[in-house]
Amino acid sequence: MLIFLNSPGVFGQQEQIRQLRAASNRAMKAYDHEKVLSFLTEDVLTTTGNGTMLTGKQALAEYIEKSAGSEMYFVRTPGQIQTGPERAWEQGTWKGYDPQKGPDPVVGGNYAAMWIREGDAWLIKSQLFVTLD
Repeated sequence: MLIFLNSPGVFGQQEQIRQLRAASNRAMKAYDHEKVLSFLTEDVLTTTGNGTMLTGKQALAEYIEKSAGSEMYFVRTPGQIQTGPERAWEQGTWKGYDPQKGPDPVVGGNYAAMWIREGDAWLIKSQLFVTLD
């Protein structure tokens, strides 16, 4: 589900980013990796919580595939979102959950994401996760 740029003003753009993040979180919790990847540009840059740098959507897909069978999923909670005409900055906290270990998060930290307008949609161009918990 892509959110298109039909909402006016900065507030509308911030709300679009929040809606996209919520949809991404739902896809992650459902282990719908194809859907998770749909929120990213082809050349996305990702730094994982342990510092592993991944270049491109394919590299991230392979990284996810290596953890196949894991019940872990992650929830990103936006704190601040700033938007411009072509880019948006999102920062917040993330938590990792392992349903086999109970309902509480087993890991977490902070994250930042850069979104860009690509055509009529917002997509993540780069993201940085830092494990703190």
